[in-house]
Amino acid sequence: MTKPTDVRVVSTALYFIPVRTRVPLKFGPETLTHVTCARVRVEVEDRQGRRTCGWGETPLSVQWVWPSTLPYEPRHDRLKQFCVALADAWQRFEQQGHPIEVGHDFQEQVLPNLLAEANARAADPMPWLAALVCCSPFDIALHDAYGNLLGKPVYQTYAREYMNRCLADFLTPAEGGNVDFRGQFPDAYLLADPPQELLAWHLVGGLDPLDAEELRGDEPDDGYPVMLADWIRRDGLKCLKVKLRGNDATWDYQRLLKVGRLAVALDVDWLTTDFNCTVTDPAYVTSILDRLLVEHPRIYGMILYVEQPFPYELEEYRIDVHAVSARKPLFMDESAHDWRLIRLGRQLGWTGVALKTCKTQTGAILAACWAKAHGMTLMVQDLTNPMLAQIPHVLLAAHVGTIAGVETNAMQFYPEASRPEAAVHPDLYQRRHGRVRLTTLGGPGFGYRLADIHRNLPAPAAG
Repeated sequence: MTKPTDVRVVSTALYFIPVRTRVPLKFGPETLTHVTCARVRVEVEDRQGRRTCGWGETPLSVQWVWPSTLPYEPRHDRLKQFCVALADAWQRFEQQGHPIEVGHDFQEQVLPNLLAEANARAADPMPWLAALVCCSPFDIALHDAYGNLLGKPVYQTYAREYMNRCLADFLTPAEGGNVDFRGQFPDAYLLADPPQELLAWHLVGGLDPLDAEELRGDEPDDGYPVMLADWIRRDGLKCLKVKLRGNDATWDYQRLLKVGRLAVALDVDWLTTDFNCTVTDPAYVTSILDRLLVEHPRIYGMILYVEQPFPYELEEYRIDVHAVSARKPLFMDESAHDWRLIRLGRQLGWTGVALKTCKTQTGAILAACWAKAHGMTLMVQDLTNPMLAQIPHVLLAAHVGTIAGVETNAMQFYPEASRPEAAVHPDLYQRRHGRVRLTTLGGPGFGYRLADIHRNLPAPAAG
């Protein structure tokens, strides 16, 4: 079964855009001070011979996708080399169909082999998460191109009218339930009337000064806030995500307590905790939560959910986490590569899923459908998305329906990087009254309005 609107990729172009942070961002044992964003243009052709282009972008966040004792630069170079290999592989992939069908088949048929080839020549293997992040700008660009070809917003194309395969061709329900994906398409799990503004979550990094006592004297004097209290006041913040260590319970408790007291004083509504995948015993988390409940019940009540305390490798570390999720909603993030791992996580006691477009738009949509069908709550988490990467990110949050808004922190760590995009979409790149607004997005695809954005790209790295 085919449709005249089925597309295939006919060409790709890859650009690397370097970005430097204004303040460091700590990821577990590592610290991010600069990042390379991979921007991709994909050209597609449908069965009638019509062609058009689409764009996608993702930061290659080395420390997040590939925690390792290897030096930063070798990992960084291998991610960029893998993107170059992907540029060639995508334009040689002859599969035709809807972007979810083509994206799914590429991830199932091509990406594992490409990663195996890359790892065969290296002593330290690149993780699957890194491969997904490198693949994501190509996949996002494919979805954008399809929307441009049809002259429709991307989210209006996730329906029976445009797809050859239903969700049952991609997803398998959990055993013993009453979920049936036959005859269903993604639009069944997406909001028909998505909001035009979202609560914005601010990231409180492990190195971020909370008040004047924590200033080190080397903070930037660039017109942007430095201390957490100033961020809260300037942006009207209502939601704070607190980065913790996961291997120092005393530090974690005191950090959470100090942020919580500041949040109460400044009328913040919600907190969440991010232990950076460094915890291996659920008792580490439950002891902190239980102590907080007894000693500071208001701050405990402000914690909306707990994010990914446990290691990335869910199949290797099959930790029963029901003790944590009995206290607070427990969200998978780094472990939730696809719906299969979400199914395993649900068995182990996880109750929510943090989606990211950097694991591909295709994967995020399919994961959202599986999770919502099985009663799991959703959130959309940031990869400190600047420039174009911010737009599919916030659109995903608006359309899947989250527990509360969207995490968005590029304006904290490299606000100047997005200046050309912010000139067209100002309320997407600065949080006002604790929210971001999507009202300036318009047109087909992801509604980037690229013709209005004046950005000079470097020479292409491939394509």
